[in-house]
Amino acid sequence: MRYLVMEVADNGSLDGRIEDHGVIDELLTLDVGIKMSSALESALAQNLLHRDLKPANILFNKENEPKLVDFGLAVNADADQDVHGTVWGTPYYIAPEKVKREGETFLSDMYSLAGTLYHALTGHVPFEAPSIEEVVAAHVHTDLTPPNHVVQSITQPTSDAIYRAMAKEPSHRYQSYGEFIMALENARSQLLVNQMRSGVAAAAVPPPEASGKGWFRR
Repeated sequence: MRYLVMEVADNGSLDGRIEDHGVIDELLTLDVGIKMSSALESALAQNLLHRDLKPANILFNKENEPKLVDFGLAVNADADQDVHGTVWGTPYYIAPEKVKREGETFLSDMYSLAGTLYHALTGHVPFEAPSIEEVVAAHVHTDLTPPNHVVQSITQPTSDAIYRAMAKEPSHRYQSYGEFIMALENARSQLLVNQMRSGVAAAAVPPPEASGKGWFRR
């Protein structure tokens, strides 16, 4: 008897959280990016491409850990590709080389993951247009607006990591998931340092009652 065992992930999806909150906290988004990159790296080690990275395919378990699901479009990374056949993927996150029918590699999955993180960080898909055809064309022809130009509070290292992973040319992206993970981890570390410094600075400002002016009546 053969059977498949899967972990229960019933704490909602990234897509649902974007819909509910508009934008996702930068630290949480970086954590999702790091863990999804690791999951894709593990899949690639088994010679698999996911091919449909999007917020709806990232679920959370009861511990709030993100899980990558839906390998229904997955293929063997070494399989011969029919570049003249149907192009599979979700238009809002599809890599340019797939649109141009130049074939796909793990770098196509990386692009789609970065597009997913872009949506989470900014509350907007990377390219918005009146029609799906125009959205797809924008992945090829339209310059990407850096995330921190959409939401100015996004830190520069985070914005830079997402922007590079969404380069039009695959050769201009990170050339391994390990490199992408390092960039996201560096962004996470710098964000935590910034938050710690902000907290220290706030704590250093005395509360109003400590000034001795206007807070007590005789």
